[in-house]
Amino acid sequence: MSQFSFAVPILPGKTDAWGRAVAEIKGPRWVAYKESRKKLGIKREHVSLQHTPQGDMAVVHMEAKDPASVMPAMLAGVSEFDTWFLDAVLRAVHGLDPKAPPPPPTEVFLDFKG
Repeated sequence: MSQFSFAVPILPGKTDAWGRAVAEIKGPRWVAYKESRKKLGIKREHVSLQHTPQGDMAVVHMEAKDPASVMPAMLAGVSEFDTWFLDAVLRAVHGLDPKAPPPPPTEVFLDFKG
């Protein structure tokens, strides 16, 4: 299982929409969310909100079987949850273009385990 992290900007004025989407995932969409993540090979997903002077960011940490396949598979998903997540979160909140290439992977510089 590989771990990876990334930060994705939240569009100005969209932090409340991001929070509503997270609440919806944790509520009525919970079962569909778990099914989606299982299908993507994600074993763990940890999402945090960080307020910065440059704007709000979602900070995501995942453990997955094949990290390189997660974002392309997520963008190609066809289930009701996948299309909702693409429209309500990736496009509307983060401004991502699903037709654009995925961002480059992050580069790990420090990994301390005590």
